Amino acid sequence: MDTLTSLRVFCMVAELKSFTAAADRLGLSPAMASKHVMHLENRLGTRLLNRTSRHVSITETGMLYFNQARQMLDGLDEVEAAVSNVTVMPRGILKFSAPVWIANTLIARTIAEYHQRYPDVRFDMDLSGRIVNLVDEGFDLALRATTPERLDPSLIARPLMEVGFHLVGAPAYLSRTGRPVALADLNGHSLLLYSGMNADGSLAFKGPQGPETVNFRPVMQSENEIMLHLAALEGMGLVFLPVWMTQTDIAEGRLELVLPDAVKFSATLHAVYPSRKYLSAKVRTFIDFLASRKNLCSSASDNQSAG
Repeated sequence: MDTLTSLRVFCMVAELKSFTAAADRLGLSPAMASKHVMHLENRLGTRLLNRTSRHVSITETGMLYFNQARQMLDGLDEVEAAVSNVTVMPRGILKFSAPVWIANTLIARTIAEYHQRYPDVRFDMDLSGRIVNLVDEGFDLALRATTPERLDPSLIARPLMEVGFHLVGAPAYLSRTGRPVALADLNGHSLLLYSGMNADGSLAFKGPQGPETVNFRPVMQSENEIMLHLAALEGMGLVFLPVWMTQTDIAEGRLELVLPDAVKFSATLHAVYPSRKYLSAKVRTFIDFLASRKNLCSSASDNQSAG
Protein backbone atom coordinates (compact mmCIF):
# COMPACT_ATOMS: atom_id res chain seq x y z
CA MET A 1 0.00 0.00 0.00
CA ASP A 2 1.35 3.43 -0.95
CA THR A 3 2.43 5.22 2.25
CA LEU A 4 2.20 8.68 0.69
CA THR A 5 -1.43 8.06 -0.25
CA SER A 6 -2.05 6.74 3.24
CA LEU A 7 -0.63 9.97 4.66
CA ARG A 8 -3.01 12.02 2.54
CA VAL A 9 -5.96 9.88 3.59
CA PHE A 10 -5.05 10.11 7.28
CA CYS A 11 -4.70 13.90 7.16
CA MET A 12 -8.03 14.24 5.36
CA VAL A 13 -9.79 12.02 7.91
CA ALA A 14 -8.17 13.97 10.78
CA GLU A 15 -9.29 17.29 9.28
CA LEU A 16 -12.86 16.22 8.49
CA LYS A 17 -13.23 13.86 11.48
CA SER A 18 -15.01 11.41 9.22
CA PHE A 19 -13.86 8.42 7.13
CA THR A 20 -16.91 8.75 4.89
CA ALA A 21 -16.38 12.46 4.18
CA ALA A 22 -12.65 11.96 3.61
CA ALA A 23 -13.23 9.01 1.30
CA ASP A 24 -15.78 10.99 -0.70
CA ARG A 25 -13.37 13.93 -1.01
CA LEU A 26 -10.54 11.66 -2.21
CA GLY A 27 -12.63 9.41 -4.46
CA LEU A 28 -12.18 6.30 -2.32
CA SER A 29 -14.51 3.92 -0.53
CA PRO A 30 -14.77 4.33 3.27
CA ALA A 31 -13.37 0.82 3.63
CA MET A 32 -10.29 1.73 1.59
CA ALA A 33 -9.80 4.93 3.58
CA SER A 34 -9.88 2.87 6.76
CA LYS A 35 -7.30 0.46 5.33
CA HIS A 36 -4.94 3.36 4.55
CA VAL A 37 -5.12 4.63 8.12
CA MET A 38 -4.62 1.11 9.48
CA HIS A 39 -1.59 0.80 7.20
CA LEU A 40 -0.02 3.83 8.88
CA GLU A 41 -0.93 2.64 12.37
CA ASN A 42 0.60 -0.78 11.71
CA ARG A 43 3.70 0.86 10.24
CA LEU A 44 4.11 3.13 13.26
CA GLY A 45 2.95 0.63 15.86
CA THR A 46 0.53 3.10 17.47
CA ARG A 47 -3.06 4.22 17.21
CA LEU A 48 -3.57 7.53 15.38
CA LEU A 49 -7.36 7.75 15.43
CA ASN A 50 -10.08 6.61 17.80
CA ARG A 51 -13.17 5.32 15.98
CA THR A 52 -16.68 4.55 17.02
CA SER A 53 -19.71 3.96 14.83
CA ARG A 54 -20.56 7.67 14.98
CA HIS A 55 -17.40 9.51 15.88
CA VAL A 56 -13.74 9.85 14.87
CA SER A 57 -11.23 11.61 17.11
CA ILE A 58 -7.49 12.01 16.88
CA THR A 59 -5.19 10.62 19.58
CA GLU A 60 -2.40 12.63 21.17
CA THR A 61 0.16 10.70 19.11
CA GLY A 62 -2.03 11.15 16.05
CA MET A 63 -2.08 14.93 16.55
CA LEU A 64 1.72 15.08 16.69
CA TYR A 65 1.93 12.94 13.56
CA PHE A 66 -0.78 14.98 11.81
CA ASN A 67 0.96 18.31 12.47
CA GLN A 68 4.18 17.11 10.89
CA ALA A 69 2.57 15.14 8.07
CA ARG A 70 0.34 18.02 7.05
CA GLN A 71 3.29 20.41 6.78
CA MET A 72 5.23 17.85 4.77
CA LEU A 73 2.33 17.27 2.34
CA ASP A 74 1.74 20.99 1.92
CA GLY A 75 5.40 21.47 1.09
CA LEU A 76 5.36 18.54 -1.33
CA ASP A 77 2.37 19.97 -3.17
CA GLU A 78 4.17 23.30 -3.52
CA VAL A 79 7.33 21.64 -4.86
CA GLU A 80 5.36 19.62 -7.39
CA ALA A 81 3.46 22.73 -8.47
CA ALA A 82 6.70 24.67 -8.91
CA VAL A 83 8.23 21.90 -11.02
CA SER A 84 5.14 21.37 -13.16
CA ASN A 85 4.27 25.09 -13.30
CA VAL A 86 0.77 24.38 -11.99
CA THR A 87 -1.00 26.64 -9.51
CA VAL A 88 -2.00 24.90 -6.28
CA MET A 89 -5.34 26.11 -4.93
CA PRO A 90 -5.30 26.80 -1.18
CA ARG A 91 -7.15 24.19 0.83
CA GLY A 92 -7.27 22.53 4.23
CA ILE A 93 -7.24 23.90 7.77
CA LEU A 94 -5.33 27.13 8.39
CA LYS A 95 -4.38 27.13 12.06
CA PHE A 96 -3.10 30.39 13.47
CA SER A 97 -2.89 32.35 16.71
CA ALA A 98 -3.48 36.07 17.18
CA PRO A 99 -4.02 38.68 19.90
CA VAL A 100 -7.45 38.89 21.48
CA TRP A 101 -8.13 42.27 19.85
CA ILE A 102 -7.92 40.71 16.38
CA ALA A 103 -11.54 39.68 17.03
CA ASN A 104 -13.08 42.76 15.44
CA THR A 105 -15.42 43.55 12.56
CA LEU A 106 -12.70 44.67 10.15
CA ILE A 107 -10.62 41.51 10.51
CA ALA A 108 -13.74 39.30 10.42
CA ARG A 109 -14.75 40.96 7.17
CA THR A 110 -11.26 40.40 5.74
CA ILE A 111 -11.31 36.70 6.66
CA ALA A 112 -14.78 36.36 5.12
CA GLU A 113 -13.50 37.95 1.89
CA TYR A 114 -10.55 35.56 1.83
CA HIS A 115 -12.86 32.58 2.40
CA GLN A 116 -15.11 33.73 -0.42
CA ARG A 117 -12.11 33.67 -2.74
CA TYR A 118 -10.69 30.40 -1.35
CA PRO A 119 -13.68 28.39 -0.04
CA ASP A 120 -11.65 25.20 0.52
CA VAL A 121 -9.70 26.82 3.37
CA ARG A 122 -11.11 26.43 6.88
CA PHE A 123 -9.88 28.41 9.88
CA ASP A 124 -8.76 27.22 13.30
CA MET A 125 -8.04 30.38 15.34
CA ASP A 126 -6.44 30.63 18.79
CA LEU A 127 -7.25 34.06 20.28
CA SER A 128 -6.08 33.25 23.80
CA GLY A 129 -3.33 35.87 23.64
CA ARG A 130 -0.62 33.39 24.64
CA ILE A 131 2.64 32.97 22.72
CA VAL A 132 2.26 29.58 21.07
CA ASN A 133 5.01 27.25 19.90
CA LEU A 134 4.28 27.19 16.18
CA VAL A 135 6.11 23.98 15.34
CA ASP A 136 5.34 21.85 18.41
CA GLU A 137 1.67 22.84 18.47
CA GLY A 138 1.11 22.56 14.73
CA PHE A 139 0.30 26.20 13.99
CA ASP A 140 0.73 27.44 10.44
CA LEU A 141 1.42 31.01 11.54
CA ALA A 142 0.85 33.61 14.23
CA LEU A 143 -0.13 37.27 14.08
CA ARG A 144 1.89 39.26 16.60
CA ALA A 145 2.01 42.99 17.23
CA THR A 146 5.48 43.76 18.50
CA THR A 147 8.88 45.16 17.61
CA PRO A 148 11.32 43.10 15.48
CA GLU A 149 13.83 42.68 18.32
CA ARG A 150 11.22 40.89 20.46
CA LEU A 151 10.46 38.27 17.79
CA ASP A 152 12.01 34.81 17.81
CA PRO A 153 15.00 34.99 15.42
CA SER A 154 14.41 31.37 14.37
CA LEU A 155 11.08 32.36 12.78
CA ILE A 156 10.24 34.37 9.69
CA ALA A 157 8.35 37.60 10.43
CA ARG A 158 6.64 39.60 7.69
CA PRO A 159 5.34 43.07 8.60
CA LEU A 160 1.68 43.47 7.66
CA MET A 161 0.35 46.77 8.97
CA GLU A 162 0.67 49.38 11.71
CA VAL A 163 -1.86 49.19 14.54
CA GLY A 164 -2.56 52.37 16.46
CA PHE A 165 -3.03 52.37 20.26
CA HIS A 166 -4.60 55.19 22.27
CA LEU A 167 -4.98 55.92 25.98
CA VAL A 168 -8.66 55.95 26.92
CA GLY A 169 -10.80 56.19 30.01
CA ALA A 170 -14.47 56.20 30.96
CA PRO A 171 -16.13 59.61 31.47
CA ALA A 172 -17.04 58.58 35.04
CA TYR A 173 -13.39 57.86 35.87
CA LEU A 174 -12.15 61.09 34.30
CA SER A 175 -14.82 63.16 36.04
CA ARG A 176 -13.79 61.62 39.35
CA THR A 177 -10.01 61.99 38.94
CA GLY A 178 -9.74 64.96 36.60
CA ARG A 179 -9.01 65.11 32.88
CA PRO A 180 -5.26 65.38 32.19
CA VAL A 181 -4.18 68.33 30.05
CA ALA A 182 -0.42 67.59 30.10
CA LEU A 183 1.80 64.52 30.42
CA ALA A 184 2.66 65.38 34.02
CA ASP A 185 -1.04 65.16 34.90
CA LEU A 186 -0.96 61.42 34.15
CA ASN A 187 1.31 60.67 37.13
CA GLY A 188 -0.54 58.61 39.72
CA HIS A 189 -3.48 57.80 37.46
CA SER A 190 -4.84 54.26 37.71
CA LEU A 191 -3.68 52.10 34.80
CA LEU A 192 -5.12 48.86 33.48
CA LEU A 193 -1.88 47.27 32.44
CA TYR A 194 -1.29 44.88 29.57
CA SER A 195 1.07 42.11 30.69
CA GLY A 196 3.71 43.00 28.09
CA MET A 197 4.18 46.54 29.50
CA ASN A 198 6.38 47.67 32.40
CA ALA A 199 4.92 46.09 35.53
CA ASP A 200 5.64 49.19 37.64
CA GLY A 201 3.54 51.36 35.34
CA SER A 202 6.37 53.69 34.29
CA LEU A 203 6.21 54.69 30.62
CA ALA A 204 8.26 57.16 28.59
CA PHE A 205 6.69 59.59 26.12
CA LYS A 206 7.94 62.38 23.93
CA GLY A 207 7.13 65.61 25.76
CA PRO A 208 7.51 69.23 24.58
CA GLN A 209 10.92 69.43 26.27
CA GLY A 210 12.06 65.94 25.26
CA PRO A 211 11.52 62.43 26.70
CA GLU A 212 9.29 62.44 29.76
CA THR A 213 8.53 59.53 32.09
CA VAL A 214 5.05 59.07 33.49
CA ASN A 215 4.50 56.92 36.57
CA PHE A 216 1.04 55.38 36.46
CA ARG A 217 -0.46 53.40 39.34
CA PRO A 218 -1.22 49.87 38.05
CA VAL A 219 -4.52 48.55 39.41
CA MET A 220 -4.94 45.52 37.15
CA GLN A 221 -2.64 43.48 34.96
CA SER A 222 -3.81 41.04 32.29
CA GLU A 223 -2.81 39.65 28.92
CA ASN A 224 -6.45 39.69 27.86
CA GLU A 225 -7.39 43.00 26.23
CA ILE A 226 -11.11 42.27 26.49
CA MET A 227 -10.88 42.18 30.30
CA LEU A 228 -8.91 45.44 30.33
CA HIS A 229 -11.45 46.99 27.98
CA LEU A 230 -14.39 45.98 30.18
CA ALA A 231 -12.64 47.26 33.31
CA ALA A 232 -12.02 50.61 31.61
CA LEU A 233 -15.72 50.86 30.71
CA GLU A 234 -16.52 50.32 34.39
CA GLY A 235 -14.37 53.33 35.30
CA MET A 236 -11.58 51.38 36.97
CA GLY A 237 -8.75 53.27 35.26
CA LEU A 238 -7.05 54.30 32.05
CA VAL A 239 -5.95 51.75 29.46
CA PHE A 240 -4.01 51.58 26.20
CA LEU A 241 -6.08 49.75 23.59
CA PRO A 242 -5.97 49.31 19.81
CA VAL A 243 -8.02 51.75 17.75
CA TRP A 244 -10.18 48.86 16.57
CA MET A 245 -11.41 48.09 20.09
CA THR A 246 -12.32 51.64 21.09
CA GLN A 247 -13.72 53.47 18.07
CA THR A 248 -17.39 52.62 18.74
CA ASP A 249 -17.13 53.33 22.47
CA ILE A 250 -15.56 56.73 21.79
CA ALA A 251 -18.14 57.61 19.15
CA GLU A 252 -20.97 56.71 21.54
CA GLY A 253 -19.45 58.40 24.60
CA ARG A 254 -18.58 55.35 26.70
CA LEU A 255 -14.85 56.10 26.51
CA GLU A 256 -12.81 59.27 25.97
CA LEU A 257 -9.41 59.76 24.36
CA VAL A 258 -6.80 60.99 26.84
CA LEU A 259 -4.09 63.29 25.45
CA PRO A 260 -4.43 61.69 22.00
CA ASP A 261 -1.60 63.73 20.44
CA ALA A 262 0.87 63.08 23.24
CA VAL A 263 0.51 59.42 24.27
CA LYS A 264 -0.61 57.52 21.20
CA PHE A 265 1.74 54.89 19.77
CA SER A 266 1.68 52.14 17.19
CA ALA A 267 2.91 48.57 16.90
CA THR A 268 3.62 46.58 13.77
CA LEU A 269 1.43 43.54 13.22
CA HIS A 270 3.63 40.72 11.88
CA ALA A 271 2.80 37.41 10.29
CA VAL A 272 5.18 34.96 11.96
CA TYR A 273 5.78 31.48 10.62
CA PRO A 274 8.41 28.71 10.75
CA SER A 275 11.35 29.06 8.43
CA ARG A 276 10.40 26.71 5.62
CA LYS A 277 11.52 27.03 2.04
CA TYR A 278 8.12 26.16 0.61
CA LEU A 279 5.11 27.82 2.19
CA SER A 280 1.79 26.10 1.63
CA ALA A 281 -0.63 27.87 -0.68
CA LYS A 282 -3.08 28.55 2.16
CA VAL A 283 -0.41 30.26 4.31
CA ARG A 284 1.14 32.24 1.48
CA THR A 285 -2.17 33.51 0.09
CA PHE A 286 -3.55 34.39 3.54
CA ILE A 287 -0.47 36.42 4.45
CA ASP A 288 -0.55 38.18 1.07
CA PHE A 289 -4.26 38.87 1.52
CA LEU A 290 -3.73 40.49 4.93
CA ALA A 291 -0.77 42.49 3.66
CA SER A 292 -2.94 43.86 0.85
CA ARG A 293 -5.37 45.24 3.47
CA LYS A 294 -2.97 47.74 5.04
CA ASN A 295 -5.71 50.37 4.96
CA LEU A 296 -7.63 48.50 7.68
CA CYS A 297 -6.00 50.46 10.48
CA SER A 298 -6.15 53.81 8.72
CA SER A 299 -9.87 53.21 8.06
CA ALA A 300 -10.42 52.52 11.74
CA SER A 301 -8.51 55.66 12.69
CA ASP A 302 -10.52 57.76 10.23
CA ASN A 303 -13.78 56.37 11.59
CA GLN A 304 -12.70 57.11 15.15
CA SER A 305 -11.69 60.67 14.31
CA ALA A 306 -14.96 61.21 12.49
CA GLY A 307 -16.89 60.04 15.53
